[in-house]
This record gives sequence, C-alpha cells and structure tokens, in this order.
Amino acid sequence: MLQTSAQREVDSLVESLELLPHPEGGFYKEVYRSQGSIPSESLGAEFSGDRNYCTSIYFLLTSENFSAFHRIQQDEIWHFYKGSPLQVHVIDKQGRYHCHEVGLEMEKGQVPQLVVPAGVWFGSSVKDPDSYSLVGCTVAPGFDFDDFELADRAELVQAYPDWEREIVALTRSLNP
Repeated sequence: MLQTSAQREVDSLVESLELLPHPEGGFYKEVYRSQGSIPSESLGAEFSGDRNYCTSIYFLLTSENFSAFHRIQQDEIWHFYKGSPLQVHVIDKQGRYHCHEVGLEMEKGQVPQLVVPAGVWFGSSVKDPDSYSLVGCTVAPGFDFDDFELADRAELVQAYPDWEREIVALTRSLNP
C-alpha cells in the first residue's frame, strides 16, 4: 500500500481532478475533445466512424497498479506533470521491446513528452515504489473506445515470446 502522504496526495488528485477508474488501470478524466471531426471516409479502414480532430486526458497511475498492454489506432502523446517518472513499455511493430521514461530528469534519459505510434502494444508503470505518476495523454485523431484493444496475455506471449516477463507483468489475466 502507498505510504500515507503519497496516498493522501493521490486521493487529493483523484478528487480535485475528478478522475475515474480507467479500464486499463489507473484513473483518468477526459479534459479536451475538439469540436470538429474527421469524416470516416477520410480515415483509414481501421476506424469505425468519424473521429474528433483531437482528445486529451489526465492519467494518474500508482506504483501499486499498472496500465495493461493495449493498443489504439492513433498516435498517443504522453506529457509528464507530477510525481515519479512513468515507464512506458512498448512492443513495436517489428517485435522489439523498449522501456521509455517520461519525466523531467533529462540527464537520466527521461523525456517530458513521448509519442507512442499508432498500432503498437504498450503499457505503463510507475518507476518509484510508494509513489504515483500524473501525466496527460493527447490522441489524434481523437480517441474512441472502438479504437482500444486490451491485450490477451497468452496471445501476446505467443506473438512475442522474448518479452514474456514484461508481458506477464503488464497484463491482468490469461483471458481478459
């Protein structure tokens, strides 16, 4: 369990930012959805309908949780705000694994923004124990849950056996 001061800060952020539980883990709140939209005929076949130009959310994760491996049809830009650096675990389209750190210590290789390309598997975890990460995520074209796919552990391990340890750590069950 988080230490008392960290848990109080998490509780305060959840309350003040009006965050809700996210299906992949952690908490979120959509803070922006553009007025305009892109017609489905202008998007690729992987999109099921019109999409807003852009969306953004707050995303809060604690060290007791993780964001499970998933993928979406759009690029996603991660922005660091507060807390521990966030580790973003990516299996790219060539099957290579990368662990990126989103944070403010650039001298340690962290970046304050990170782009996760469309269609790759990714998840995230808080770097430091007994802590949290508050980040933002911007998606363009705008996010829609029709574009969200949560990974099946067994299928992902079968596709990428070299990364079994990472996949098991960032999935919740054999058959989500």
